[in-house]
Amino acid sequence: MLSLWGAFAGLTLLALLFVCWPFIRNFKAVANPSVNAERIDIFEQRQQELADDLALERISEQSYNESLLELKRRLLNDLSPEQQLQSRGNNRILALTGASFVVLLSAVFYYFTGNQAQLAGWEKAMQELPALGERAVMGKGEPLDANERQALLLGLRTRLAQDGDDAVAWLMLGRVAMTLNDYEMAMQAFDKVLVMDPENISAKVSYAQSLLVQGDDSGMNQAAKLLSQVLQVQPQNIDAISMLALIAYERKDWLEAKSAFELILSTMNESDPRHAMVAQRIAEIDARMAQSDDAEPMHQVTVSVSIAEPVADRIPLNSVLFVFAKAASGPPMPLAVKRFEEFSLPLTVTLREADAMMAELSLTQFDQIQVFARISKDGDVAVDLGELEGKSAVFNHQEQQQVDVVINTLIQ
Repeated sequence: MLSLWGAFAGLTLLALLFVCWPFIRNFKAVANPSVNAERIDIFEQRQQELADDLALERISEQSYNESLLELKRRLLNDLSPEQQLQSRGNNRILALTGASFVVLLSAVFYYFTGNQAQLAGWEKAMQELPALGERAVMGKGEPLDANERQALLLGLRTRLAQDGDDAVAWLMLGRVAMTLNDYEMAMQAFDKVLVMDPENISAKVSYAQSLLVQGDDSGMNQAAKLLSQVLQVQPQNIDAISMLALIAYERKDWLEAKSAFELILSTMNESDPRHAMVAQRIAEIDARMAQSDDAEPMHQVTVSVSIAEPVADRIPLNSVLFVFAKAASGPPMPLAVKRFEEFSLPLTVTLREADAMMAELSLTQFDQIQVFARISKDGDVAVDLGELEGKSAVFNHQEQQQVDVVINTLIQ
């Protein structure tokens, strides 16, 4: 903070010097006594030359008088004390006025546009960083509120900028960002940790948790990969098992979900308030599995979406990805559709009966289908110029549950 104020004072002095320098130079020129003496010497020398010319009859007496009068007038103008005094006084007034204006303008401008409050908050965050970090990591004292978490986040970012990369600091930064719902920053922080320490279990678990919050298929796939790596090293990691159980449940993989929840239940005492909730979830999965055994096989298709190189740079800003299935011969309404406002290609998507737009029109009513992937520039599924699209061949989704779709067409 002191260095900032010092820089502010230095810039102000530089501005004052810039404004006052022309007047300072003028003061010096006026205050130099040798200037008048030189002018008088020149006058006397020229007067003597005129007298010599008159004595030698080189000039007439009238010319002599006129030239002498002109010399005296010039000397009088050059040595006018009233003019010098007025000029000196004016310079002082102008210099003081300019300096006052610079100081006043700087103060007003900084007051209205400066970040003095933010700087004070930053300085306070740096002072409280050790105590806030201890409370966050060790659990000492009261839990951090939202403002304290923001201060801790600011302090950690400053410390990392000053001291360089530190895996522990990046991990804490990511976890604090998660508590503030800034999952983009959190994932960037966990990426930093895994670059420095590829086998960091805590970073992988936290990263998977951030990906699951996104809720899309690509995030789930990446989260499942990270959690599998964790379980290869720590087969009893309850956090990883719990998230894998949730992923399997979302995918309706009842057998895997049940196994994971049963393993979680085995680590809990019956007095644990979570015991009854997990047992209820297992009972729910048993009921779903029984219902699935009695019902027809579930209708779904897994779609691998990619984009061709010639159109990869034509994706519109703020675009939306639609992946949908339509009957090869039937109504134009999609049988199942998924929408992604944030996406990264290639992407794997699963279309299910639950993704139908209308309950009476779903994948169960048609065997022959065609799958489309369309990048919309306005979030409307209707076709528009400048959008990108790809589609599969017609196939029987009862016999083929997986299909590749390449986005390769620019709609014109």
